[in-house]
Amino acid sequence: MPRRVLISGSIAYDTIMVFEGHFKDHILPDRVHMLNVSFLAPRLERNYGGCAGNIAYTLGKLGGEPVMLATIGRDGDAYLAHLGELGIGTSCVRRLDSEYTAQAFITTDLSDNQITAFHPGAMTHAHCVSVRDACSGPAEAVVGIVAPNGREAMLQHAREFRECGVPFVFDPGQGLPMFDGQALREFVSLASAVTVNDYEASLLVERTGWSEARIAQQVQALIVTRGAEGSRVYEEGTVTEIAALAVSRAVDPTGCGDAYRAGLLHARTLGWNWRDAARLGTVMGAIKIEHRGGQNHPVDRGEVARRFEQAYGSAPW
Repeated sequence: MPRRVLISGSIAYDTIMVFEGHFKDHILPDRVHMLNVSFLAPRLERNYGGCAGNIAYTLGKLGGEPVMLATIGRDGDAYLAHLGELGIGTSCVRRLDSEYTAQAFITTDLSDNQITAFHPGAMTHAHCVSVRDACSGPAEAVVGIVAPNGREAMLQHAREFRECGVPFVFDPGQGLPMFDGQALREFVSLASAVTVNDYEASLLVERTGWSEARIAQQVQALIVTRGAEGSRVYEEGTVTEIAALAVSRAVDPTGCGDAYRAGLLHARTLGWNWRDAARLGTVMGAIKIEHRGGQNHPVDRGEVARRFEQAYGSAPW
């Protein structure tokens, strides 16, 4: 029987521009209260993106069965066709003709810093998609994830995952500022695991009033990613440092976190512990950063296994 991964998250079009300089050289700290700055970006790309789309892309390429709990707008036909070409089902993707599909406009500098403007569009209404409906089919839902999505959708889907008995990862990402401490404590209490980057971890600690160690006590695992410094996994009272992988060239950080989450989720469907799951996530993040966009990197299971064994000393499959 298929083992599905339910992905609550955004579907978006990404417009990515590259500024061939450094933001820090053009933003004066003592003038940020009257900021008026323009960056010439001679390189521009438009890609399929959004957290749910990016996670589903990598997860599907690894051999998993992603199911997206998401919404698109009246301009979403191209995205649906793209998903169809990838063999990713769209039965739980709702089209809303009154809205545009979510849009991200991302400017990246040569230090891989990013400035993003985001229009949520149809994503705002993603709570019209139900976890219960996704769980009503014949296939088994092994694990879920609540990634950045509409605010109400994130709250609803977290509660429905718990009601349906589907363990899930809470990945607030850039949606974290939408929630106060009470809501974030509820997410943590419902989730099986929490994954955040180091900045988000600091914000989560500040808003919940809980230390990283206390957050880790509430879940099976707390995973904190730290870019080139690797990631840290709190699991069963221990803390494991996961080394980052060397990359041939860091081309574009867009979607690296989503590729990491895809590896993490796929490993969990295979029955791996969180430490080894984080290692697979690390491999997928390294592969992604060598390519532009969130859904353009090749995923060859043989190459994934080679890089995993080279980094961690054993083959994953």
